[in-house]
Amino acid sequence: MLTIWGRITSINVRKAVWAAEELGIPYQRIDAGGTFGLTKTPEYLAMNPNSVVPTLVDGDFTLWESNVVVRYLCAKHSMGDLYPAELQARFNAERWMDWQQTTFSPSGRDAFWQLIRIPGPEQDSQKIEASIASTNILLDRFEHHLTQNEYVGGTKLTMADIPMACEIHRWYGLPLERKSRPRIEAWYDRINSRPASKNVLTYPLT
Repeated sequence: MLTIWGRITSINVRKAVWAAEELGIPYQRIDAGGTFGLTKTPEYLAMNPNSVVPTLVDGDFTLWESNVVVRYLCAKHSMGDLYPAELQARFNAERWMDWQQTTFSPSGRDAFWQLIRIPGPEQDSQKIEASIASTNILLDRFEHHLTQNEYVGGTKLTMADIPMACEIHRWYGLPLERKSRPRIEAWYDRINSRPASKNVLTYPLT
């Protein structure tokens, strides 16, 4: 059986779990990381030398890096659907997955850490404001993209929607006022209507 190591409260573990749920793959999840520890043990480091979550174990194959795990599962179990077979459609999805990981997530990271993980008196308001400002620019960019696309990759759900929706879930969970972006909100409502998202996007931020 497929094994996913990592706590479900991790945005990156959520991606892997959602992919498995969306694909209907039997799996077990083992809590690791955060208060659960385990990631610095010799056994875990042998699987993932980065000491982070998630780690995927599929038979005798071990894989880390959350977006790569999503790609792998979708390519193995949903070629031509969640994992587009047509080259340009596939790399359009790849582009947004990389954008989530290299641009969108770093932009919002300070707001998340300061507002959720750091006690109020110790929060850095300048970091929060800068993070919110840069993320709002990116959200406007994503909103514009969705004026011409029902889903991240076009007219149907693809692997690209999984990391993007996990990122939006984290943004929506922050205690701050947000500008209305109707296209993102409509897309996120469609995502939340999918049964597979229920085991991922219903958890509060920690």
